[in-house]
Amino acid sequence: MEEKKHKRRVRYSGTHPRTYAEKYKEHNPEKYQDTIEKVIAKGSTPAGMHLSIMVEEILEFLEIKPGQIGLDATLGYGGHTTEMLKKLEGKGHVYGLDVDPIEIKKTEKRLADRGFGPELFTPINTNFQNIDKVAEEYGPFDFILADLGVSSMQIDNPERGFTYKYDGPLDLRLNPEEGISAAKRLKNVSVDELEGMLIENSDEPYAYEIAKELVSRNKGGKKIETTLDLKNAIEAALRKSKEYSKLSKKDQEETAKKSCARVFQALRIDVNNEFEVLYDLLEKLPGALKPGGRVAVLTFHSGEDRLVKKSFKSFKREGIYSEVARDVVRPSAKECHRNPRAKSTKMRWAVKNL
Repeated sequence: MEEKKHKRRVRYSGTHPRTYAEKYKEHNPEKYQDTIEKVIAKGSTPAGMHLSIMVEEILEFLEIKPGQIGLDATLGYGGHTTEMLKKLEGKGHVYGLDVDPIEIKKTEKRLADRGFGPELFTPINTNFQNIDKVAEEYGPFDFILADLGVSSMQIDNPERGFTYKYDGPLDLRLNPEEGISAAKRLKNVSVDELEGMLIENSDEPYAYEIAKELVSRNKGGKKIETTLDLKNAIEAALRKSKEYSKLSKKDQEETAKKSCARVFQALRIDVNNEFEVLYDLLEKLPGALKPGGRVAVLTFHSGEDRLVKKSFKSFKREGIYSEVARDVVRPSAKECHRNPRAKSTKMRWAVKNL
């Protein structure tokens, strides 16, 4: 039997790693607990991992009991799933859906290492819009959670193209094996269509200026292929705006950051058809729940929240849900300090009629 050679981590020049590939802690953050605690204490998310949001509020509402069958429709890093599995006390099962074929394998191993093997947990690589098919085979479920946020592991990896903070290919697909990248999407879009996308998906106030600049660059030979290409184009568009030029330098920097974040969000929603798949999920949710089953949904911007609110209220009027959240549940100030990415979170819930 051939001896397996120890693979040394990538070495880098200087005192600090410069590229994501060199940042060995980001690839296996749980091995460096001391570093994790220091980063969290500063109010940041450790690169390469994801901090689960509103865990206490979710568990309080779901009322998970040993022996139940549950579904995490957005598996991600597996933080919420871990806490739900603990509530089962070794009796019952949780199924986890994730459209990302890269991260789901890592999370399956992560959960197995925590003691949650195939007798308690089953990962399924599919989009949550297929929840009806999943429920036919494994359900119906006592409880369902859908956390609509993008996982920090995806954001932190430049190769996935989810952030303007690092240079990388402008991809933005949750499943890089399906559909087209954001770079390709931008090559075939008109100014009017792109402006509408930026307004509808992220309420971008400089939508027209940015859309005009992006389309002009792509048609003029300055192709937008990378995350920094897009960031530079957004900033160039803002500099041409009279309103932007009237702002102080500090306000200009803050405005540019917010516009970059909104444009990346709008493109991500578009290339992943996020509103369409969320609509499908919401329509199919009642059929995936047992009578008396509970569902909680976390949203991160107004468009998502409006869809969830409308769906829940509509099904309640029809007598399908017996109860729905009257108001959104928000994370505590303490959690928002610990995890700034939680600030925009809204939780809504519903209970299926008996």
